[in-house]
Amino acid sequence: MTLRPILFLHRWLGIIVGVVMTVWCLSGFVMIYSSYPRLQPAEQLRGLAPLRLPAGIDWAHLGLADDTILSSARIERLGERTVLRVTPALDPAGPIAQMRAAPENIDLVSGRPVEPLSRAEALAQGRSFGASFGIDGAALSATPVVIDQWTVQTARRHQPLWRIDYEGGATAYVAGSGEVVQQTTRAERFWGWLGAVPHWLYPTLLRQNGALWSQVVIWTSLLGCFLTVTGLWIGVARLRRNREGRLGSPYSGLWWWHHMAGLFFGILTLTWVASGLFSMNPWGFLDSMAGFAERERLSGPLHWGDLRKALANVEGLPAGTVRIEAAPLGGRTFLTVLATDGDRRRIDGDGNLSVLGEPELRAALANGPPVASLELLHEPDAYYYTHHNPAPFPVWRAVLADPQATRLYIDPATGRLIRAFDANGRRFRWLMNGLHSFDLPGLRARPLWDLVVLPLLAMVTLICGTGAWMGIQKVRRDLRRSRNRRRRRKALVSQGATA
Repeated sequence: MTLRPILFLHRWLGIIVGVVMTVWCLSGFVMIYSSYPRLQPAEQLRGLAPLRLPAGIDWAHLGLADDTILSSARIERLGERTVLRVTPALDPAGPIAQMRAAPENIDLVSGRPVEPLSRAEALAQGRSFGASFGIDGAALSATPVVIDQWTVQTARRHQPLWRIDYEGGATAYVAGSGEVVQQTTRAERFWGWLGAVPHWLYPTLLRQNGALWSQVVIWTSLLGCFLTVTGLWIGVARLRRNREGRLGSPYSGLWWWHHMAGLFFGILTLTWVASGLFSMNPWGFLDSMAGFAERERLSGPLHWGDLRKALANVEGLPAGTVRIEAAPLGGRTFLTVLATDGDRRRIDGDGNLSVLGEPELRAALANGPPVASLELLHEPDAYYYTHHNPAPFPVWRAVLADPQATRLYIDPATGRLIRAFDANGRRFRWLMNGLHSFDLPGLRARPLWDLVVLPLLAMVTLICGTGAWMGIQKVRRDLRRSRNRRRRRKALVSQGATA
């Protein structure tokens, strides 16, 4: 095959896709140190008000049938009210639909559903959150939000949604249910615009249409892979021997830098673009249901009738308690009492403290496939570790004797499934986290990770940036030649007319 059509495709793709890849590289530098702002679960706890259970709660008359199966349930403080938030299990329930299901919110004193917060109530909730969370400055205003850049994933299921603006530039987003679902600072938003938004092709206008956004990222990444492969092909084909017989580049200037950097770091460029593609799980080839399926098997069904009896037996709460969560295990009902600092205490259905031991965990795991091994980890392994995301220790690791060799990582305090990896989950870990984020054993410690990744990213930026720049310059030259040709034709026509 002649090189000319490949050169043509590479040049023109470099102008369009190469610019996007350069933006990916530059925003990648930002994302190493500042990702998309998110309110983490531990941070959400910090913003909750101290919890106290009102006396005389009539648990049997909260509008829930005893045989109602729940996906989750928790109790929190909302202003002067104590609120039960329950999410019924959908039937049939897919993991995405269940995750997006909105909770029902019930006032434990009146027994009635909680009405969506008004502007004044949302502002008051924002003030309470700001004081508990430690936000500098007073809450100034509550503005209704349909969707914006920092709530583009979650805004629809939290309507009405209020943005609370604080004096120091921080914001919090309060859902109509009273939950604070997002919090940002001025600095996080600034770096978000330079990092996550361009890196993920994440502007609100595109991201609010999830299907369209997914296809845009997938096909742009595929074109990026094609651009990189053609570049490698051309780079090898263009090598020439000099007078001494050594292979080298026939180019000079920026062309030489693009050629040689592409030869040495083109494969790395390809792995980064391809792993970005894999992060989108195109056409479902890395689908994993392990987390959802194993969580259901490990916990067993949670019926409201069992949960209300357990809640009725709770007498007194430790100082600092901000939330009570349902934590079923092996078909039995347990509660977890959470404090602001993340401390967790497990209570059984009779209201007594209950420490989770290995025999109880093995009994709960018996509801699923046989267990090949069960070990309490105090240090990271290849799949459970702290790098970009926190991973609390110790943790139980159960490896199942199923065809997928599924790995489960279980909270030793509550029995809650933290992470799960079946065969596809492990492939995703290596193809995406390994190749794209360089989450590799022996390389996760910082600053070693930074010292390796930053120079590599700089070289890939050089490839993409020089390619895009030279492509744009080539177009400008072609356009200039085209304009000059048109001028010459007009001049010749004018001369012919006057003659």
